[in-house]
Amino acid sequence: MKVISFINMKGGVAKTTLAVNVADCLVRRKHASVLCVDVDPQFNATQCLMTPDAYVDHRQQNGCTIVDVFDRQSRTRVGVVEGTTQTEPRTLESITPVRIKDRFDLLPGSLDLYRLEMAPGQGRENRLRLYLETVQDDYDYVIIDTPPTPSVWMTSALIASDHYVIPVRPDPISLTGIDLLRSIVREMAENFGLSTKCAGVVLTVVEQNTRVFDNAKENLRSNDFWKEKLFEKFLVKRTQVARQQLDQILILDGDNSEVKLGLAQITEELLNRIETHDE
Repeated sequence: MKVISFINMKGGVAKTTLAVNVADCLVRRKHASVLCVDVDPQFNATQCLMTPDAYVDHRQQNGCTIVDVFDRQSRTRVGVVEGTTQTEPRTLESITPVRIKDRFDLLPGSLDLYRLEMAPGQGRENRLRLYLETVQDDYDYVIIDTPPTPSVWMTSALIASDHYVIPVRPDPISLTGIDLLRSIVREMAENFGLSTKCAGVVLTVVEQNTRVFDNAKENLRSNDFWKEKLFEKFLVKRTQVARQQLDQILILDGDNSEVKLGLAQITEELLNRIETHDE
């Protein structure tokens, strides 16, 4: 089982779009078994894969979310009928993902992550890694969507990951941010002894045949570190993709052949890069 995190400290770079659709492409085109884990408190990946009604029903039925991985506190629940009851935290082995479709599961996100106090140094940063060890025989790949901020949630994802991917828009501000991201990941690696590897940088929301896009490629290719990390393939800008994804319509469901081809090529290149790292 290979675990891959999609990370960036800047929002609006199509991080969630890329993560969810790469996961879907692995299922459909590579016939792999995939678990998508939503570690972002905004739970956008979950909204791309579950309808609002399905998510509400899941929560009302006390279904598992990412909070169950990290929350180790007993909770008091007050109900009109049953009165006051005490709920105990779930064991890692009992946490069950949601089946999205054949070979594709989701551990949903939750806004409750914002309410969960988890300071660095408590040891809970390792709990995602420990949870994934309990399901390592069930999946070929785990795709983790992370929050667009340096946080304990990002740290937990990197600790659990073999590789990470950086989606980035081809604009000067976004490109400047990846150097800061690199330094933060390097510090995390030193602090936690991480062995996770950078699989590369994928340019997203791309408008081809523009000076901005050409300059972005040139800047990355002239950088001693990033030149080896830049994916050859990229995700083009299509507003239809953004509009449809919250209706659970993924790229491979659509009729835009250019975007579908780009996604398939990015997924193939990702697998090749992972295989090269692991040799």
